[in-house]
Amino acid sequence: MEAQKIDALWGHLYWLSVLAQQGSFTAAADRLGVSKAAMSQRVAELERVAGVPLVQRTTRSVRLTEAGQRLVDRTRPSFDQIAHAWSETSDQADEPRGLLRVTAPVALARQQIVPLLPAFLQRHPGIRMQLDLSDRLSALATEGFDLAIRHTARPPDTHVAWRLCATQSVLVAAGAYLQRHAAPQQPEDLVAHNCLHYPRAHETPAWHFEALGGARAGERLTLPVAGSLAANNSEALRDAALGGLGIALLPDFTAREALLNGRLVRVLPQWKSVGAFAEDLYALRPYTPYVPRAVTVLVAYLREALAGGFALPTDLGGHL
Repeated sequence: MEAQKIDALWGHLYWLSVLAQQGSFTAAADRLGVSKAAMSQRVAELERVAGVPLVQRTTRSVRLTEAGQRLVDRTRPSFDQIAHAWSETSDQADEPRGLLRVTAPVALARQQIVPLLPAFLQRHPGIRMQLDLSDRLSALATEGFDLAIRHTARPPDTHVAWRLCATQSVLVAAGAYLQRHAAPQQPEDLVAHNCLHYPRAHETPAWHFEALGGARAGERLTLPVAGSLAANNSEALRDAALGGLGIALLPDFTAREALLNGRLVRVLPQWKSVGAFAEDLYALRPYTPYVPRAVTVLVAYLREALAGGFALPTDLGGHL
């Protein structure tokens, strides 16, 4: 009878491990594609058979008890092995298949990643994709993502990292703004301008530059900046700059179209922005002995599609 009880609870144990990863009944239910009520019922059944509490419930979050955490820690490796074995088996099919959960920054995904996906998904009809658009740095292993697309200078050693392309940051403004205000000739002139910036927690807003040529070639300097708008989304900063509000520091993929059509112009093109955004774009996933084929074909597709990066034309009528 005891063996029959355990056999009937394998699914319950897996759901408990997902709950431990997600940290809430709602998130775990979304991950499993079930209702929150079903999730809660499964865990309650598991606790009833185990005879001890496995979960501590509060109004805002869920924590495992010591017994629950010990149970998850001891069973998770087995579930990981099952998942890997299943991936290896399904990858023997002619076409890659399965659900891919991918997270990417909002602006980058909207402008560059999403337009590439229809062709990819039509080429691989066995693959389904769930795309999370968020500028929050997700914990891939605990939140169940297969892949993250991120700007980073140093990919973590615990992750597999594929470099997709190089990026750069550019200082831009609308021509109308520069007609109303004297265009900066040197970075120091920015103190007299309305600088639209990306807020950094607990840091005084500042932009960092390196001179690319001229008498100050190689010089680096840091300038505090101030402006009437700070936003944690490059599209919002771009649109404010398009409206003539001020000078914005943007990643190239956000500024490129407006620069090409002349709605924005480069500011201080002889100075390179340093440290605003990482200069490389990577696809990342936690290290595992086996990488599902659906992941490898997506990475290969993105590397090919983004191989040229977001290079900007050299003559954009910028202001020195």
